[in-house]
Amino acid sequence: MQPNVDKGFKGMGMEGRIAAWYARNTARDMHDFAALAQRVTTALPTGSRILEVAPGPGYLAIEIARRGKYRITGLDISHSFVEIATRNAHEAHVDIDFRQGNASAMPFPESTFDLILCRAAFKNFSQPVAAMDEMHRVLKPGGRALIVDLRKDAAMGDINAYIKQSDLGWANSVIYKVTFRYLLLPRAYSRQQFADMASSSAFAGASIDASGIGFEITLQKDARPSG
Repeated sequence: MQPNVDKGFKGMGMEGRIAAWYARNTARDMHDFAALAQRVTTALPTGSRILEVAPGPGYLAIEIARRGKYRITGLDISHSFVEIATRNAHEAHVDIDFRQGNASAMPFPESTFDLILCRAAFKNFSQPVAAMDEMHRVLKPGGRALIVDLRKDAAMGDINAYIKQSDLGWANSVIYKVTFRYLLLPRAYSRQQFADMASSSAFAGASIDASGIGFEITLQKDARPSG
């Protein structure tokens, strides 16, 4: 019997109407996307190559493109998100290469990117360590990856406050609360789990900081030895 081909993600895929619904609602988080884009581009040299893994509707990549002359690529498993993100980038008049692909088998040569970002998606990867290994492979020596994702120990009170500030409306707020409690939190990782995955990956370790209801995991690829 042939082995099952890994689909790259846990649960149901984000396609069609589900992807469109997600895109409409996450557009309300534009302030957060802009703030993160500003942070990661501080002191980032012009011309840097940036990869966003699982960019969804492309809002973060677009905000980054607005802040400098970077070469930006987005890789998403969802065909619908690639279409939505490409359309959003066109409407924003920025040049971003969105393409479809699996985070654990990236279609890029090694040592391609200076910076890799992955926001609110890592917990959904079916092969998280393989995804880290791929990030390491496609990073240039001295490059870094930043994963921003939900904390396993995030309190529902804090999550509810986060949802409330997003002004989603009553019906969408209920959907979000149920999704966080029964889908996202069970998939989320603890600090120790992130540390263990990073240690077993090609990065051999990570810096992990709590931020709101999530973690920021920084993975650094060693610079090529001199001589």
